[in-house]
Amino acid sequence: RAQPPGWKGYSRRIDAELLRGIAWPVERHPLAYICGPTPFVETAATDLLPLGYEPTRIKTERFGPTGGS
Repeated sequence: RAQPPGWKGYSRRIDAELLRGIAWPVERHPLAYICGPTPFVETAATDLLPLGYEPTRIKTERFGPTGGS
């Protein structure tokens, strides 16, 4: 995707490497909210666990196909 003029933020997919660089320190007892398509949510939540995030402090919401007709 093209970034808007003046954009200085990230322009890449979220992955374990990115999270290691930007996630809040676990000493601050962070609460993470992840919302998106199921594969994205599962990957992001799973990648926070090795950083020391408590599973009960990772809140998720998924959207996408439900498998119906």
